[in-house]
Amino acid sequence: MTQRLRVGIAGVHGHGRSHVGATLALADDVELVAVADPRGGGDVPAGVRVYDDAAAMIDDAGLDIVVLSTPIPTHTALSLRAVARWSHVLLEKPPVPSVADHLALTSAADAASRAVQVGFQSLGSRGVPATAELAASGVIGDVLHYGAVGLWSRSEQYWRRAPWAGHRVLDGRLAADGVVTNPLAHALQTAFAIAGAHTPADVVSIDADLRRANDIETDDTSSLVVELDGGVRVAAGLAVTAPRRHEPYVLVRGTRGHLVYHYTLDTLHVFRDGIGLPRTFAFERTGLLADLVSHVRSGTELAAPLHRTGAFTRVLEAIITGPPPTPVSPELVRTTSEAGETFRVVEGVEDAAEQVAWQAKTFRHLGML
Repeated sequence: MTQRLRVGIAGVHGHGRSHVGATLALADDVELVAVADPRGGGDVPAGVRVYDDAAAMIDDAGLDIVVLSTPIPTHTALSLRAVARWSHVLLEKPPVPSVADHLALTSAADAASRAVQVGFQSLGSRGVPATAELAASGVIGDVLHYGAVGLWSRSEQYWRRAPWAGHRVLDGRLAADGVVTNPLAHALQTAFAIAGAHTPADVVSIDADLRRANDIETDDTSSLVVELDGGVRVAAGLAVTAPRRHEPYVLVRGTRGHLVYHYTLDTLHVFRDGIGLPRTFAFERTGLLADLVSHVRSGTELAAPLHRTGAFTRVLEAIITGPPPTPVSPELVRTTSEAGETFRVVEGVEDAAEQVAWQAKTFRHLGML
Protein backbone atom coordinates (compact mmCIF):
# COMPACT_ATOMS: atom_id res chain seq x y z
CA MET A 1 0.00 0.00 0.00
CA THR A 2 1.28 3.47 -0.89
CA GLN A 3 2.14 5.54 2.16
CA ARG A 4 -0.46 8.17 2.90
CA LEU A 5 0.40 11.82 2.41
CA ARG A 6 0.76 13.84 5.61
CA VAL A 7 -1.61 16.81 5.75
CA GLY A 8 -1.65 19.80 8.09
CA ILE A 9 -4.42 22.40 8.11
CA ALA A 10 -3.98 25.98 9.31
CA GLY A 11 -7.34 27.49 10.26
CA VAL A 12 -9.90 24.86 11.31
CA HIS A 13 -12.87 26.94 12.42
CA GLY A 14 -15.53 28.47 10.17
CA HIS A 15 -14.80 27.63 6.54
CA GLY A 16 -11.64 25.82 7.64
CA ARG A 17 -13.81 23.06 9.07
CA SER A 18 -14.68 22.01 5.50
CA HIS A 19 -10.99 21.28 4.89
CA VAL A 20 -10.92 19.00 7.92
CA GLY A 21 -13.89 17.09 6.54
CA ALA A 22 -12.37 16.85 3.07
CA THR A 23 -9.12 15.51 4.51
CA LEU A 24 -10.81 12.89 6.67
CA ALA A 25 -12.91 11.78 3.68
CA LEU A 26 -9.69 10.91 1.82
CA ALA A 27 -8.39 8.65 4.57
CA ASP A 28 -7.11 6.04 2.11
CA ASP A 29 -4.78 8.59 0.52
CA VAL A 30 -3.98 11.17 3.18
CA GLU A 31 -3.52 11.39 6.94
CA LEU A 32 -4.45 14.45 8.99
CA VAL A 33 -1.46 14.76 11.29
CA ALA A 34 -1.63 18.39 12.46
CA VAL A 35 -3.80 21.47 12.66
CA ALA A 36 -3.00 25.03 13.67
CA ASP A 37 -5.38 27.64 15.01
CA PRO A 38 -5.04 30.21 17.83
CA ARG A 39 -8.60 29.27 18.87
CA GLY A 40 -7.67 25.63 19.41
CA GLY A 41 -8.01 22.51 17.31
CA GLY A 42 -11.76 22.13 17.52
CA ASP A 43 -13.26 18.75 16.65
CA VAL A 44 -10.33 16.81 15.22
CA PRO A 45 -9.52 13.12 15.77
CA ALA A 46 -7.42 12.01 18.69
CA GLY A 47 -3.74 11.89 17.83
CA VAL A 48 -3.82 14.94 15.58
CA ARG A 49 -1.25 17.42 16.85
CA VAL A 50 -2.63 20.90 17.59
CA TYR A 51 -0.50 24.04 17.18
CA ASP A 52 -1.31 27.62 18.09
CA ASP A 53 0.77 28.94 15.23
CA ALA A 54 0.64 27.99 11.53
CA ALA A 55 4.34 28.70 10.95
CA ALA A 56 5.29 26.38 13.80
CA MET A 57 3.16 23.62 12.31
CA ILE A 58 4.76 24.05 8.89
CA ASP A 59 8.26 23.98 10.40
CA ASP A 60 7.72 21.06 12.75
CA ALA A 61 5.16 18.58 11.43
CA GLY A 62 6.92 17.16 8.35
CA LEU A 63 3.97 17.75 6.01
CA ASP A 64 3.46 16.67 2.43
CA ILE A 65 0.49 19.03 2.01
CA VAL A 66 -0.28 22.26 3.87
CA VAL A 67 -3.83 23.59 3.70
CA LEU A 68 -4.03 27.32 4.44
CA SER A 69 -7.41 28.66 5.51
CA THR A 70 -5.95 31.67 7.29
CA PRO A 71 -6.48 35.45 7.09
CA ILE A 72 -5.68 36.92 3.69
CA PRO A 73 -2.64 38.95 4.84
CA THR A 74 -0.88 35.74 5.94
CA HIS A 75 -1.18 33.84 2.66
CA THR A 76 2.04 34.84 0.96
CA ALA A 77 4.43 34.34 3.89
CA LEU A 78 2.92 31.02 4.98
CA SER A 79 2.83 29.64 1.43
CA LEU A 80 6.46 30.60 0.84
CA ARG A 81 7.38 28.95 4.12
CA ALA A 82 5.54 25.77 3.16
CA VAL A 83 7.09 25.33 -0.30
CA ALA A 84 10.54 26.08 1.18
CA ARG A 85 9.99 23.05 3.43
CA TRP A 86 8.97 20.87 0.46
CA SER A 87 5.25 20.91 1.14
CA HIS A 88 2.58 21.25 -1.50
CA VAL A 89 -0.06 23.87 -0.70
CA LEU A 90 -3.82 24.17 -0.94
CA LEU A 91 -4.30 27.92 -0.51
CA GLU A 92 -7.68 29.49 0.15
CA LYS A 93 -8.84 32.29 -2.10
CA PRO A 94 -8.03 35.05 -2.71
CA PRO A 95 -4.55 33.59 -3.04
CA VAL A 96 -2.28 36.62 -2.57
CA PRO A 97 -2.90 40.39 -2.40
CA SER A 98 -0.55 41.60 -5.14
CA VAL A 99 0.95 40.70 -8.49
CA ALA A 100 4.43 40.86 -6.96
CA ASP A 101 3.44 38.27 -4.35
CA HIS A 102 1.81 36.14 -7.04
CA LEU A 103 4.96 36.09 -9.14
CA ALA A 104 7.21 35.51 -6.11
CA LEU A 105 5.17 32.55 -4.87
CA THR A 106 4.85 31.06 -8.35
CA SER A 107 8.61 31.30 -8.81
CA ALA A 108 9.34 29.78 -5.39
CA ALA A 109 6.93 26.89 -5.94
CA ASP A 110 8.40 26.15 -9.38
CA ALA A 111 11.94 26.24 -7.99
CA ALA A 112 10.99 23.78 -5.26
CA SER A 113 8.90 21.62 -7.63
CA ARG A 114 5.93 22.06 -5.31
CA ALA A 115 2.32 22.62 -6.34
CA VAL A 116 0.13 25.48 -5.12
CA GLN A 117 -3.56 24.84 -5.67
CA VAL A 118 -5.92 27.78 -5.05
CA GLY A 119 -9.28 27.28 -3.35
CA PHE A 120 -11.49 28.35 -6.23
CA GLN A 121 -13.76 25.33 -5.87
CA SER A 122 -15.67 26.01 -9.08
CA LEU A 123 -12.57 25.21 -11.13
CA GLY A 124 -12.80 21.60 -10.01
CA SER A 125 -15.83 21.18 -12.26
CA ARG A 126 -15.71 19.77 -15.76
CA GLY A 127 -18.30 22.44 -16.56
CA VAL A 128 -15.69 25.21 -16.74
CA PRO A 129 -13.66 23.82 -19.69
CA ALA A 130 -16.87 22.54 -21.27
CA THR A 131 -18.35 26.04 -21.26
CA ALA A 132 -15.16 27.43 -22.77
CA GLU A 133 -15.18 24.76 -25.45
CA LEU A 134 -18.83 25.37 -26.32
CA ALA A 135 -18.27 29.13 -26.51
CA ALA A 136 -15.46 28.54 -28.99
CA SER A 137 -17.50 26.06 -31.04
CA GLY A 138 -19.66 28.71 -32.73
CA VAL A 139 -22.97 27.40 -31.40
CA ILE A 140 -23.82 30.92 -30.16
CA GLY A 141 -21.99 32.65 -32.99
CA ASP A 142 -19.03 34.87 -32.29
CA VAL A 143 -18.43 35.71 -28.65
CA LEU A 144 -19.22 39.36 -27.90
CA HIS A 145 -18.13 39.36 -24.28
CA TYR A 146 -18.15 37.41 -21.00
CA GLY A 147 -20.05 38.40 -17.89
CA ALA A 148 -20.47 37.40 -14.26
CA VAL A 149 -23.37 38.03 -11.90
CA GLY A 150 -23.23 37.45 -8.16
CA LEU A 151 -26.08 38.57 -5.90
CA TRP A 152 -25.88 37.54 -2.26
CA SER A 153 -27.06 38.95 1.03
CA ARG A 154 -24.55 39.55 3.84
CA SER A 155 -25.31 41.20 7.17
CA GLU A 156 -23.57 44.03 8.96
CA GLN A 157 -22.29 41.35 11.34
CA TYR A 158 -20.55 39.60 8.42
CA TRP A 159 -18.29 42.62 8.05
CA ARG A 160 -17.24 42.24 11.70
CA ARG A 161 -16.48 38.50 11.54
CA ALA A 162 -12.70 39.00 11.83
CA PRO A 163 -10.23 41.86 12.44
CA TRP A 164 -9.43 42.05 8.71
CA ALA A 165 -13.07 41.86 7.53
CA GLY A 166 -14.13 44.78 5.37
CA HIS A 167 -10.61 46.21 5.14
CA ARG A 168 -8.47 47.08 2.13
CA VAL A 169 -5.32 47.45 4.26
CA LEU A 170 -4.75 46.27 7.83
CA ASP A 171 -1.62 47.07 9.86
CA GLY A 172 0.18 48.12 6.70
CA ARG A 173 -0.63 44.90 4.82
CA LEU A 174 -3.12 44.45 2.00
CA ALA A 175 -6.26 42.66 3.23
CA ALA A 176 -8.54 42.66 0.15
CA ASP A 177 -11.87 41.76 1.76
CA GLY A 178 -14.29 43.39 -0.68
CA VAL A 179 -17.13 41.74 -2.57
CA VAL A 180 -15.14 41.40 -5.81
CA THR A 181 -12.00 40.09 -4.16
CA ASN A 182 -13.40 37.75 -1.51
CA PRO A 183 -17.04 36.63 -1.08
CA LEU A 184 -17.82 36.68 -4.81
CA ALA A 185 -14.28 36.20 -6.07
CA HIS A 186 -15.35 32.84 -7.53
CA ALA A 187 -17.59 34.61 -10.05
CA LEU A 188 -14.76 36.67 -11.50
CA GLN A 189 -12.20 33.86 -11.48
CA THR A 190 -14.63 31.44 -13.14
CA ALA A 191 -15.36 34.01 -15.84
CA PHE A 192 -11.62 34.49 -16.40
CA ALA A 193 -11.09 30.73 -16.62
CA ILE A 194 -13.84 30.38 -19.25
CA ALA A 195 -12.50 33.40 -21.15
CA GLY A 196 -8.96 31.96 -21.12
CA ALA A 197 -7.41 34.74 -19.01
CA HIS A 198 -4.77 33.35 -16.66
CA THR A 199 -1.79 35.65 -16.20
CA PRO A 200 -1.47 39.27 -15.00
CA ALA A 201 -0.35 40.19 -18.51
CA ASP A 202 -3.67 38.95 -19.92
CA VAL A 203 -5.39 41.98 -18.34
CA VAL A 204 -5.08 45.15 -20.47
CA SER A 205 -7.35 47.55 -18.58
CA ILE A 206 -9.78 47.62 -15.65
CA ASP A 207 -12.76 49.95 -15.30
CA ALA A 208 -13.98 49.42 -11.74
CA ASP A 209 -17.05 51.14 -10.28
CA LEU A 210 -16.95 50.20 -6.60
CA ARG A 211 -19.77 51.08 -4.19
CA ARG A 212 -20.57 50.37 -0.54
CA ALA A 213 -23.79 50.42 1.43
CA ASN A 214 -22.19 49.21 4.66
CA ASP A 215 -19.86 51.17 6.92
CA ILE A 216 -16.72 49.42 5.69
CA GLU A 217 -13.45 50.28 3.98
CA THR A 218 -14.06 47.97 1.02
CA ASP A 219 -16.81 47.49 -1.57
CA ASP A 220 -20.02 45.49 -1.16
CA THR A 221 -21.86 46.54 -4.36
CA SER A 222 -19.64 46.73 -7.42
CA SER A 223 -19.28 46.50 -11.16
CA LEU A 224 -16.25 46.26 -13.37
CA VAL A 225 -15.35 45.80 -17.01
CA VAL A 226 -12.00 44.17 -17.70
CA GLU A 227 -10.46 44.30 -21.16
CA LEU A 228 -8.28 41.30 -21.93
CA ASP A 229 -5.44 40.84 -24.37
CA GLY A 230 -7.03 40.36 -27.77
CA GLY A 231 -9.86 42.80 -27.07
CA VAL A 232 -12.39 40.53 -25.35
CA ARG A 233 -14.10 41.95 -22.24
CA VAL A 234 -15.28 40.44 -18.97
CA ALA A 235 -17.99 42.41 -17.14
CA ALA A 236 -19.01 41.60 -13.57
CA GLY A 237 -21.91 42.86 -11.46
CA LEU A 238 -21.33 41.65 -7.90
CA ALA A 239 -23.10 42.55 -4.67
CA VAL A 240 -23.78 41.19 -1.20
CA THR A 241 -26.50 43.80 -0.71
CA ALA A 242 -29.26 41.98 -2.60
CA PRO A 243 -32.59 41.34 -0.86
CA ARG A 244 -32.05 37.59 -1.24
CA ARG A 245 -29.44 35.14 -2.46
CA HIS A 246 -29.36 34.30 -6.18
CA GLU A 247 -27.34 31.49 -7.71
CA PRO A 248 -24.31 33.23 -9.26
CA TYR A 249 -23.39 32.59 -12.86
CA VAL A 250 -21.07 33.33 -15.75
CA LEU A 251 -22.58 34.62 -18.98
CA VAL A 252 -21.10 34.20 -22.45
CA ARG A 253 -22.94 36.48 -24.88
CA GLY A 254 -22.64 35.70 -28.56
CA THR A 255 -23.99 37.02 -31.84
CA ARG A 256 -26.52 34.17 -32.13
CA GLY A 257 -27.28 33.28 -28.52
CA HIS A 258 -25.76 33.06 -25.08
CA LEU A 259 -24.53 30.63 -22.44
CA VAL A 260 -25.30 30.75 -18.72
CA TYR A 261 -23.04 28.67 -16.49
CA HIS A 262 -24.16 28.34 -12.85
CA TYR A 263 -20.81 27.58 -11.29
CA THR A 264 -22.16 26.64 -7.85
CA LEU A 265 -24.49 24.07 -9.44
CA ASP A 266 -22.18 22.85 -12.25
CA THR A 267 -24.94 23.39 -14.81
CA LEU A 268 -24.72 24.99 -18.25
CA HIS A 269 -27.72 26.45 -20.11
CA VAL A 270 -27.39 27.06 -23.86
CA PHE A 271 -29.75 29.69 -25.32
CA ARG A 272 -29.78 29.90 -29.12
CA ASP A 273 -31.53 32.67 -31.02
CA GLY A 274 -34.84 31.56 -32.50
CA ILE A 275 -35.14 28.56 -30.17
CA GLY A 276 -37.40 29.14 -27.21
CA LEU A 277 -35.99 26.70 -24.70
CA PRO A 278 -32.40 26.21 -23.58
CA ARG A 279 -30.40 23.03 -23.61
CA THR A 280 -29.12 22.21 -20.14
CA PHE A 281 -26.06 20.16 -19.21
CA ALA A 282 -24.79 19.00 -15.80
CA PHE A 283 -21.17 18.23 -14.92
CA GLU A 284 -19.18 16.36 -12.30
CA ARG A 285 -16.88 18.16 -9.87
CA THR A 286 -13.71 16.97 -8.14
CA GLY A 287 -12.73 18.36 -4.75
CA LEU A 288 -9.58 20.47 -4.85
CA LEU A 289 -7.76 18.47 -2.18
CA ALA A 290 -8.47 15.21 -4.02
CA ASP A 291 -7.30 16.88 -7.23
CA LEU A 292 -4.08 18.02 -5.52
CA VAL A 293 -3.47 14.51 -4.16
CA SER A 294 -3.88 13.09 -7.67
CA HIS A 295 -1.36 15.63 -8.95
CA VAL A 296 1.15 14.75 -6.24
CA ARG A 297 0.71 11.02 -6.79
CA SER A 298 0.40 10.84 -10.56
CA GLY A 299 1.33 14.19 -12.04
CA THR A 300 -2.18 14.96 -13.30
CA GLU A 301 -2.88 18.57 -14.24
CA LEU A 302 -4.14 20.74 -11.38
CA ALA A 303 -7.65 22.15 -11.59
CA ALA A 304 -6.81 25.50 -9.96
CA PRO A 305 -3.03 26.08 -10.04
CA LEU A 306 -1.72 29.38 -8.77
CA HIS A 307 -0.19 30.32 -12.12
CA ARG A 308 -3.65 30.32 -13.74
CA THR A 309 -5.08 32.84 -11.26
CA GLY A 310 -2.81 35.75 -12.18
CA ALA A 311 -5.49 37.71 -14.05
CA PHE A 312 -7.63 37.64 -10.92
CA THR A 313 -4.73 38.87 -8.79
CA ARG A 314 -4.11 41.71 -11.25
CA VAL A 315 -7.70 42.90 -10.78
CA LEU A 316 -7.53 42.42 -7.02
CA GLU A 317 -4.43 44.58 -6.78
CA ALA A 318 -6.01 47.32 -8.89
CA ILE A 319 -9.11 47.34 -6.71
CA ILE A 320 -7.41 47.53 -3.34
CA THR A 321 -4.79 50.09 -4.40
CA GLY A 322 -7.18 52.24 -6.39
CA PRO A 323 -9.74 54.82 -5.23
CA PRO A 324 -11.91 53.78 -2.27
CA PRO A 325 -15.51 52.72 -2.93
CA THR A 326 -18.20 55.36 -3.23
CA PRO A 327 -21.09 55.24 -0.74
CA VAL A 328 -24.37 54.13 -2.30
CA SER A 329 -26.92 56.92 -2.32
CA PRO A 330 -28.79 56.72 1.04
CA GLU A 331 -32.20 56.82 -0.64
CA LEU A 332 -31.39 53.51 -2.35
CA VAL A 333 -30.45 51.72 0.89
CA ARG A 334 -32.99 50.14 3.21
CA THR A 335 -32.28 48.24 6.41
CA THR A 336 -33.87 44.92 7.30
CA SER A 337 -33.45 42.47 10.18
CA GLU A 338 -33.59 38.70 10.26
CA ALA A 339 -32.57 36.17 12.92
CA GLY A 340 -30.87 38.83 15.01
CA GLU A 341 -28.79 40.20 12.12
CA THR A 342 -29.08 43.51 10.29
CA PHE A 343 -28.89 43.77 6.49
CA ARG A 344 -28.43 46.77 4.22
CA VAL A 345 -30.26 46.19 0.95
CA VAL A 346 -29.63 48.28 -2.17
CA GLU A 347 -32.81 48.89 -4.15
CA GLY A 348 -32.44 47.96 -7.82
CA VAL A 349 -29.16 46.09 -7.39
CA GLU A 350 -30.51 42.90 -8.98
CA ASP A 351 -31.45 44.57 -12.27
CA ALA A 352 -28.27 46.64 -12.25
CA ALA A 353 -25.93 43.66 -11.81
CA GLU A 354 -27.66 41.73 -14.57
CA GLN A 355 -27.42 44.69 -16.95
CA VAL A 356 -23.70 45.01 -16.24
CA ALA A 357 -23.14 41.45 -17.44
CA TRP A 358 -25.52 41.70 -20.40
CA GLN A 359 -24.35 45.06 -21.76
CA ALA A 360 -20.70 44.95 -20.57
CA LYS A 361 -21.00 48.36 -18.93
CA THR A 362 -20.46 49.49 -15.34
CA PHE A 363 -23.18 50.93 -13.10
CA ARG A 364 -21.79 54.37 -13.89
CA HIS A 365 -22.01 53.95 -17.66
CA LEU A 366 -25.45 52.40 -17.39
CA GLY A 367 -26.72 55.28 -15.26
CA MET A 368 -27.87 52.78 -12.61
CA LEU A 369 -27.39 53.00 -8.84
